[in-house]
Amino acid sequence: MTQARVPQGLPEYDWGTAPTGELATRRQLRAARLRPGGHEPVAVLRCRACATRPHRTCTRPAYLYRVDLAWPIRPMTLAKEAALDAAMAARSTCPVCRRRFHHCLPLRTIGSCLECHDGTPADPASYTTPPAPGTHPLAA
Repeated sequence: MTQARVPQGLPEYDWGTAPTGELATRRQLRAARLRPGGHEPVAVLRCRACATRPHRTCTRPAYLYRVDLAWPIRPMTLAKEAALDAAMAARSTCPVCRRRFHHCLPLRTIGSCLECHDGTPADPASYTTPPAPGTHPLAA
């Protein structure tokens, strides 16, 4: 096992040398359906580029958290799902024709879908038609 350096207060591990069963990054915790749970990071993981330069301060560090102190993630509630769907609807609905696309539209630059902007036909499989009044608002 490699020893961790402690130059900035937290132990530092080079890329690929951190103990995998004990420490994990936020993304690794999320993949395991866990979250830090309010605990502070216990170590720093140096990026791959900085691992070859031991005397250089890492420019893209990743913080490591203890896996045994991690909590399970909170389940998705209906209110949170509705809020996320409303946010995605704002990014993927054309304000001109009101069709909801399966991808985000360039609303800042163009302001509408390509069909409304310059007449480029949209594939009918790439959007849904506007919902009828009084129907359920969630797309999922």
